[in-house]
Amino acid sequence: MDNALSTIIVIPAFNESGSLPGVLQHLHEVVPECEVVVIDDGSSDDTYDLAVVGGAHALKLPFNLGIGGALRAGFRFAAEQGFDRAVQFDADGQHDATEIATLLAELDAGADLVIGSRFAGTGDYEVGRTRSAGMGLLRVAVRLLSGRRFSDTSSGFRAMSSRLLHQFAVEYPVEYMDSTETLISACRMGFDVREVPVTMHERSAGEPSNRNFRLVYNYARLLVVLATTARAKTPALAEVGT
Repeated sequence: MDNALSTIIVIPAFNESGSLPGVLQHLHEVVPECEVVVIDDGSSDDTYDLAVVGGAHALKLPFNLGIGGALRAGFRFAAEQGFDRAVQFDADGQHDATEIATLLAELDAGADLVIGSRFAGTGDYEVGRTRSAGMGLLRVAVRLLSGRRFSDTSSGFRAMSSRLLHQFAVEYPVEYMDSTETLISACRMGFDVREVPVTMHERSAGEPSNRNFRLVYNYARLLVVLATTARAKTPALAEVGT
């Protein structure tokens, strides 16, 4: 690859035909030097076709695996194609492409994982009461298990180094709330994890995939998983590329 530090934007997408074209256009205008891969997670609409028309690499999963499975497929593609770093980006218009430079600057400064926080920026992103309470519990759990404080443990706007990209290409949870689990895992494995404030917005089209009753289940499931692994031995780093 020609770039000294080549970057790919990894976008998991499930029935996002309403917002994806605008997201891809925004990325093309703001970060034309970055390539994009869209993982169509078993959509029933024309998400895949719109990804191709929008100039992105496109992977079509045969059925819906959930965001974790889609991200693992995207990270594996990025690692196999030799990209130096990756940015995880949503297909629903919540993330602002102008903030990608903020995340990449922290990678340049030595970070392995950079979290874009929804709650330390200046955007118009808001959460409901149920989600807010769940996020509060997760912040406490992450602090207890990682020894670190983060304001947004479940943010899907992230940038990662080559080392962590290769780790996630082979080891990434497929369940919902994968972002919190991988945050803890990255901290416990000794990766340099940082958080920066970014602007985020409400989704531009479509409906969120999880309603309140599913959120309650997933928050409960994750807390059980975290509790049962709290005393687990810190995993060793996988054989990763540099």
